[in-house]
Amino acid sequence: MRICCCAWSFNPESPMSVSVTSSVPVRGVARWLVPLCIGAGVYLFFLGVGDIMLRDSDTLWQIKIGQWILEHRALPTTDIYSFTRAGEPWISSSWLSQVLFALVYEPSNWSGVVILTSLAIGATAAIFVHLLEPYLEPARAFLLVTPLLFMSMGHFLARPHMLALPVMVAFVGGLLAAADRRTAPSWLLLPLMALWANLHGGFVMGLALIGAIGLDALASADRKDRFALAARWAVFGLAALAAACCTPYGWNTLLASTKILSLGKLLSMIWEWMPADFSSLDLFGASLLGLIAIGYYSGLVLSWTRILLLLGLVWAALNHVRNIEAFALLTPLVLAKPFAEQLGVTRAVALRAADARSSFAVSAIAALAIVAAGWSITRSYATPYRYAFIGNQSPAAAVDVLERRHAQRIFSTAPIGGYLITRNIKTFIDGRAELYGEQFVLDYFDAVEGKNVETLLRLLDTYRIDATLLNPTVPASRIMDHLPGWKRLYADDVAVVHVRDDTPLPSPSR
Repeated sequence: MRICCCAWSFNPESPMSVSVTSSVPVRGVARWLVPLCIGAGVYLFFLGVGDIMLRDSDTLWQIKIGQWILEHRALPTTDIYSFTRAGEPWISSSWLSQVLFALVYEPSNWSGVVILTSLAIGATAAIFVHLLEPYLEPARAFLLVTPLLFMSMGHFLARPHMLALPVMVAFVGGLLAAADRRTAPSWLLLPLMALWANLHGGFVMGLALIGAIGLDALASADRKDRFALAARWAVFGLAALAAACCTPYGWNTLLASTKILSLGKLLSMIWEWMPADFSSLDLFGASLLGLIAIGYYSGLVLSWTRILLLLGLVWAALNHVRNIEAFALLTPLVLAKPFAEQLGVTRAVALRAADARSSFAVSAIAALAIVAAGWSITRSYATPYRYAFIGNQSPAAAVDVLERRHAQRIFSTAPIGGYLITRNIKTFIDGRAELYGEQFVLDYFDAVEGKNVETLLRLLDTYRIDATLLNPTVPASRIMDHLPGWKRLYADDVAVVHVRDDTPLPSPSR
């Protein structure tokens, strides 16, 4: 398999030699200044389009759980938000992210949530550019990261996985840097793994990549050094596994994070776990076609271990759209050194100590200026009422009607369940698919999509439903209009409410 990256200026005397020069020399400690500038720019951009991150109802219950943790100074171990799974074992593997979101959230003010999510995206871009610095000029790295971020924007939501994104890039980048040096990973990566495990369940991917990237390091090392290097990678892997268990839930965090993978057929029905859709060309599809085209055109060759890493990232993104951002941000890191070596790319990064000392003061002042400017723009732009959560998943008026009726057991769609949790109303179902299980959620889909009316009737009776709260567009909302014993009580553009018909049946005529 042949793969290459974008071309630089070729030396005519050697077709496989490339020289990279920069009009601005890289200056020691100033090397982190350019990534900081790029990260600040990315942060400000997403601050300006912050509403796109407030369109998923899971954000609502994530914040609610964080508030509960802060209020009770404890972590949940059983379900307290639904009436269908009340009291069953459930832990929050994203508890730290939920607490952070709760700390910055204020009722009727989404600015703090948008700022926090935008900071995570900006930090991700800065770390990405910094990791590519030995192989690619910052300007070109910025041109690369821009389409990669746009490729991932469909999953850029104010949810825990966004706060874990910079940690993922830093941790995997550290593993790849160790493999490039043919050494074991730095022990400083272990705190990153512990942080990742407390932020989001995606840390399991990081544990899996330790073995894959370690294999790459062994394949490129001298034969005489392989045994010692394998032992050091194995020890690091065990230490990383222990670090992943450094959460309030201990070993259960790892078990809970893998539980969702056992949902089987259900995964293909949940949007972010669906396979990639190529019915129309998007940036992800274009990037795959671009990799294939460039690979055939350039004649560059990857080692078999890097090919396996690349294929693994492609496979993960093809299987679940939520993995597209991992593909977008990690693929360039996997390919950077092989491309640089085969293209003959060189970058001058050495600096005399005297130059480093002289540039430190300027760099520090510039960094402070960037931070101050970013803070000033944030204060002036991200005003309390700048952002609003998407309205079609917040049926406030319909819920007011149900509260006046004292409805207790409400059959609703999963997105609406997130809003019900914020109103302290027990839900039939919400976004925690791993809690409800495969068969329950499959029955729910059959019911709301009108595939099986008998399933809908069974759920209404089994769980003693006294009201339904459904989106007007789902077939179940229209089916309810024709079910005996039910009547439509309220409807608007967001939700339709049906309640049991209390009208007594007419007496049979004699």
